[in-house]
Amino acid sequence: MTNKEYARLVEKTNKKSNVLKDCVLAFLVGGLICVLGQALNDGYKMCIDNELSAKTLASITLIAISILLTGLNIYPKIAKFAGAGTLVPITGFANACAAPAIEFKPEGYVLGIGANIFKISGPVIVYGLFSGFVYGILFYIMNLL
Repeated sequence: MTNKEYARLVEKTNKKSNVLKDCVLAFLVGGLICVLGQALNDGYKMCIDNELSAKTLASITLIAISILLTGLNIYPKIAKFAGAGTLVPITGFANACAAPAIEFKPEGYVLGIGANIFKISGPVIVYGLFSGFVYGILFYIMNLL
C-alpha cells in the first residue's frame, strides 16, 4: 500500500467532527466542573473561617471525585462526550494520573503502578517544574536590578 492509498483510506474511515458542537460541549461540561468547584468552595467557606483552607478542600474534593469516577469507568465516558472540557480543570489532571494506575495495577505495585502512574501526566509535571525554575531565576535577577 502506498502512502497516497493509505492517506485516502484514513480520510475515508475518519469520522468528521462537528467543531462547533465539540466546542460548545467542552465549554458547558468544563464550566459545570468549575461551577461544582465554586459551589464546593462556597460550601466549605460557610463551614470554615479560613478561605485558603476552603479552596484547598474544594480542590481535594474535585480530585477525589475525579479519581472515584475514573475508577468506576464513568469519567472516560464523560470525557468522550465532553472532549477537552474535562481536560482543562484539575479533574482532568487527576484522571490523567489515576487512569494509568488503574490500567497497570495487574502488573504489580512497582512495575505496574509505580512505573506507569505518571505516563500521561509526567511531561506536564516536568514542564511545570522547569518553567517554575526558569521563572524563579528570572524573578531573582529582576529583583537584583
